[in-house]
Amino acid sequence: MTLAAAQAAAHIDTGDTAWLLAATALVLLMTPGLALFYGGMVRTKSVLNMLMMSFVSIALVTVVWLAAGYSLAFGDDTFLGLIGGLDHAGMAGLGPDSVQGTVPTLLFATFQLTFAIITAALISGAIADRAKFGAWLVFVPVWALLVYVPVTHWVWGPGGWILDKLGALDFAGGLPVEITSGASGLALALVLGPRLGFKKDAMRPHNLPMVVLGAGLLWFGWFGFNAGSALGANGLAAAAFLNTLAAGCTGLLGWLFVEQKRDGHPTTLGAASGAVAGLVAITPSCGSVSLLGALVVGLAAGVLCSYAVSWKFKLNYDDSLDVVGVHLVGGIVGTLLIGVFAVEEMTGGAEGLLYGGGLAQLGKQLVAVVVVGSYAFLVTYGIGKLLDKAIGFRASEEQEHTGLDLTVHAETAYDHGVLGHGAPVSASVVPSAQKVKSQA
Repeated sequence: MTLAAAQAAAHIDTGDTAWLLAATALVLLMTPGLALFYGGMVRTKSVLNMLMMSFVSIALVTVVWLAAGYSLAFGDDTFLGLIGGLDHAGMAGLGPDSVQGTVPTLLFATFQLTFAIITAALISGAIADRAKFGAWLVFVPVWALLVYVPVTHWVWGPGGWILDKLGALDFAGGLPVEITSGASGLALALVLGPRLGFKKDAMRPHNLPMVVLGAGLLWFGWFGFNAGSALGANGLAAAAFLNTLAAGCTGLLGWLFVEQKRDGHPTTLGAASGAVAGLVAITPSCGSVSLLGALVVGLAAGVLCSYAVSWKFKLNYDDSLDVVGVHLVGGIVGTLLIGVFAVEEMTGGAEGLLYGGGLAQLGKQLVAVVVVGSYAFLVTYGIGKLLDKAIGFRASEEQEHTGLDLTVHAETAYDHGVLGHGAPVSASVVPSAQKVKSQA
């Protein structure tokens, strides 16, 4: 063993490393879980396309992150707390002897990569059923570099302005993950416009058991997302773990309460959505609030998000799978409530309004929410518009009517000959599908 390796080994805590290895795998599993969650929520003709948009994000974001994303996000600040440098482009200088805290730097970089992956994949839910797959392949890496990477540097990077100058708190990703994906989803939904038949045709989830399975995998992975952000096997990780469980439960119950009161019946989709809303809201606050605060944060998100998902019908934007209603609104709720429920025993200093901290922390959280949300929306809208003019972002009417699975991927999720009582897919559809596939 070299001297450098021996010094690195002396600083690495094997327990922390083992936990972060497991947490990294848990967070990566969230993207396949999201694929099932989203896949079950769309109609049968676009299931595979929805799965593909999540799975391809794993590959695209990984390449971008390793090439430059990690260095720009977590490298030493180069300009006013806005962006890091390229010293570690291509993961240069980050060998097995490099240490970040008590874990190998390569592991820390991989853990952060899994956050970037699912953030990009989340956006796809806002444009389900109508986006060109080819345009999505271009959008994801560009968006990751121009939106996710800078915001991550602001919030968590060395010298980032939100972290070092503003002093807003975000333990596990309310700003770079939830608010960024929600605001970006809204921007793309406006660029692409509503689906054919929006507000006229029934667009119910085709497979609710798939939705619940996806939500379960998301909840399972969320423990790695939140508790893993402690970057160690310690008491803070345990507190974040329990807060995550608690908020998911009250989010679920809050959503069902609203459904029962408003509609007269609690639904399976509501239960899954409520749990996700609670988990979204506790993401930024799980390392800042007490158990009581976590229960309130989850409940508030479950109730507010259940109302927010209907805004698209009133305001006429087609957020297909409620990325805005759940992730943007839930992220805002969780980030702002840090300013109300933060306790010193969790934060190590900062306190919320109800614990003697006054309005100072709430004001910091509000500034961070407004700036990050506005930046993500405006830059994403610009990227979407440019791509739409250059190569077209919206699928053709024929593709959308027939379904993206057949027209883009030349596959179907189900044997329609069986499901359709022996009636096979019309042969006339296949040539048409092949023709419009070339337009994707």
